[in-house]
Formats: sequence, C-alpha cells, structure tokens
Amino acid sequence: MMLRVTLLLLVVTAALARMNVLFLVSDDMRPELSIFKGKDFPSPVHPPMHSPNLDALARRSLLLKRAHVQQAVCSPSRSSLLTGRRPDTTHVYDLQVYWRVVGGNFTTIPQYFKENGYRTIGSGKIFHPGHASNYNDPISWTDPYFESGKEANMFVYDYKAPVSWMNVPMDLLKNNSLQDTQNADFAIKMIREAAPQARSGERPFFIAQGFHKPHLAFVAPQMFFDMYPESSISLPANPYAPDKMPEIAWSNYITTELGKFVDIAKLNASGDINSTLPNDVILKLRRAYYSALSYTDYELGRVVKELENQGLANNTIISFWGDHGWQLGEHGEWCKHTDFEIATHAPMMVHVPGLTDNGIVTEELTEFVDLFPTLVEAAGLPALDLCPENSTNVLLCTEGNSLIPLITNPASPNWKKAVFSQYPRNENNGDQMGYSMTTDHYRYTEWVQFNSQPLYRPDWTQVFGVELYDHYQDPEENKNLAYDSAYSAIVAQLSKQLHAGWRAARPKWVGQQKDGISTNASVRLPGD
Repeated sequence: MMLRVTLLLLVVTAALARMNVLFLVSDDMRPELSIFKGKDFPSPVHPPMHSPNLDALARRSLLLKRAHVQQAVCSPSRSSLLTGRRPDTTHVYDLQVYWRVVGGNFTTIPQYFKENGYRTIGSGKIFHPGHASNYNDPISWTDPYFESGKEANMFVYDYKAPVSWMNVPMDLLKNNSLQDTQNADFAIKMIREAAPQARSGERPFFIAQGFHKPHLAFVAPQMFFDMYPESSISLPANPYAPDKMPEIAWSNYITTELGKFVDIAKLNASGDINSTLPNDVILKLRRAYYSALSYTDYELGRVVKELENQGLANNTIISFWGDHGWQLGEHGEWCKHTDFEIATHAPMMVHVPGLTDNGIVTEELTEFVDLFPTLVEAAGLPALDLCPENSTNVLLCTEGNSLIPLITNPASPNWKKAVFSQYPRNENNGDQMGYSMTTDHYRYTEWVQFNSQPLYRPDWTQVFGVELYDHYQDPEENKNLAYDSAYSAIVAQLSKQLHAGWRAARPKWVGQQKDGISTNASVRLPGD
C-alpha cells in the first residue's frame, strides 16, 4: 500500500514538475549485455561483455528481461513502438512505406510530448530514415532533426567497397569522428542548451538519441576490439536449423542483408538452410559485433553523463531499447528477418527517478508497444485510450499496456501471459505471415495466408508451417515439436490462444481499481 501511495504522489508531482525524457535507441542490439547474463542471454557461448554504462543504467531502472518486438526488422519495429500500435494496425511490414500513408495519421511518442508542451529534439536513428518516416517524421519534433553524415571515410581506410566490419585505428579518428560519435555530440549539445528551461520548470524536454550500431557494418574504434581478444571468441553452439523447421521460417541472410557486403559476397555462400559461413569469418563477425555493441555503450554513457553534469538526473526519465534482436550464426542464420526468439527478444529498460532508483528486475513477458503508455504514465501526461479494433481514424491510442505496475510488483500474477510478434514472407508469389506467441513455457508460430487488402488479417485456415519450441527444455529452439503427436494437445491449446490474439492476453486488472488507485492509469478503456 505504501509503495502505491508513493507511486501516486510521484505521478502527481510529475504532472506538476513535468519530468524530462531522454529517449535512447540502439540498432540491431540483441540483449547481449552483461546485466542480462543468465537464462535471458541470447546465446550461451559468448565472451565477458563490456557494457558498463547500460549495466549501470539497468541497475537503476525497471529492467525488462523478456521484452519482445512486434516485428524483427527496423522500420516495422520502430513504427510499432513509436505509435504504440502493432504491425497489422500500422500496416508497416517493410522498410519503404510510411505509417501515416498506409496505416493512419497516428500520433507518435515524441509528437505527444510535443503536444503537451515539451521541447522535442531528435538525432541519429529514431524512426527508420527516408521514405519510411517522411524523413524522420518532422511533425514529431519542435527542433530540426539532426543526422550526421555517413561514417567519415568509413570504407576507404582499406577498401573501396563496403565491408561487413571494420576495426578503425585510433589515430585515424582524431579528425574523423564516426557517425554515432557525431550524433552523441549533438545530443550532448542539446541537453546543455535545453537544460536552463528544464531546470527552471519553464519547458521540459524530450531528447531522443538513436545509435546506428551495432547494425552492419560492424564498425568500431580499435579500443573496443581490444576488449575482445580473438582467443575469447567462440563459434555458436547451434549452427544448424531447428529440427523439423518448416522452410518458410528460414530467411536467406545472403539475399536480405549480409551478402551485400563485398567481403561476404566473395565467399559465394548460398544462405540456404543448414549452410553456413567459414568458421574464421563467423568468429570475426561475432567479435566485430561485440566491439560495435561496446562502442554504442560508450557513446550512450557520454550522453547519460551529461544529464548528471547539468543537474538533471533526478528529474529525467530515461528509456533505452534496441529495435530487435540479431542472429550471429545461431541456427546458421544471420541478421534478423525471422520469428525466432533470438530475433524478437531485445533489450529494454526504463529509469523513473524516485521509483526505480534501486533497480527493479522483471521476468514478466513484455512488448515494445508497452513503452508509449509507460512513458505517458511516468511523466504524468493525460492517459491513452486502448485502441478499438479499427483505429485507422483514431489519432491517439495504444495497443500496449503501461509497465508502471511492474515497478510495484515485478512478478505480478495478473500481468499478461503471452506476447506477440510476426514476420511476413512472400513465397510462391503469395503473401504469408508468421504469427508468433511467446508464453512462459513455449514459443508457438503459425505461418498462414495473409490478406493485406483490405483487411490486413490472417486466414488461419491456410497454414504453411507450424513451430513449437519448449523453452524449459530447449531455450535455443533447436527442436520443433509442432509435428510431434505427443504435443498435439498443447499445439491445439496454443493455436487457440494465438488466434484469440493480444487483446485476450491483456493483464486481468486493466481498467480496474485497487485500493482507490488505478493500476494502469495511462491506458483508458473506451468509455472510461
């Protein structure tokens, strides 16, 4: 009861003092941070990870150890999180279309804070750039958006064409800052500029900083490669496709992304099921990924440190998320573009001054659509309505749930018991969609016919493949049990639950009251 009263007082205080928000994003970062060490780590085979700044942030945050994205590729994932709506509502499944054109004129997180009097500033990669966001969604920002140029001389140190990774000598960085360094410098500058009005309470800020790494190419300064000696790098423990995996579940990493780099293309790898890259190439790519991750951690640390330098640490909410997971040779796969756990499981944490200062860890299943209502509630802004079944013409609503109740009870028996993600395929000139559901025990996927026009809905009667993985016995998802007769009853049960969808899986207490205090103040049911 005391903690709930404290929560209420802090929400009221936030409504008056209007806490700032530092919104941090990383590209292609799976939860390979030392703070995730244990059963939530993406792979059992890894060197000691160097992520001191994210670890420190996690230790004073609500750390969401089992957060899942709604689709494991950049634009669909970001469009979903930033609007609080799932891909079948945004209608964004690729890297080209803009949700305001194909889905609806949906309000974004920074736009909502802007509409509530915040100065909103963005730099780096927040939205997917280019046409997919009308060039960083100008309506979301009060200030001109900033994005540095391409990596300074990135591909001319040793090559004349793009390579998949690069260890940049320190002496070459004296006059050639890498892209994420330039963007972090801008964010630091903006924190300093916005600080006086934020300190006085005249105008709070929402500053978003998006880091490009560890996205391909895995480019990082030499000092970060030095943290991972070659002798510390291991091959993945499961370099093969899951047993009895349906072919539609596979993504050819050569044709989708990795094969576009000259050093990979010259290997003439097929990218087919149960093919793999040479061992020496795998080891080098894994080392470079870890190095790029640690480089991101370093730059993020500089930005967070500036809050402390400006005396803003005690009244600034900090959120961090990676836009999806990544495959580093597990299952023989690379990149994302799948419905495997390792592709949809991504890091997310939220620091709320006064509420999470001592660190709170939850193993409850959470989703990226949950972040929008969480930040709204933490900042004390007017609550969001739950989206109706058809929200095309609804500017502001959410298909997620505020995470604030997990601060008061990180092991809530009433929290959602399943989370949902999806990935499209276009096999045999038809549209298919893989719908996945993760429960505490299982991950279940059905690959079905998908009708994009006009309904954007699955046809559950036309099934092209089914997957079932037992996370208690097989956390790496090496054996598909969907076609094992011993699991037929479980398949039938999970299929029914998957078809019922996310609305049926919402927390039991949503819209209710406990002890006179709303347990989910930032999500209103229609008619509330």
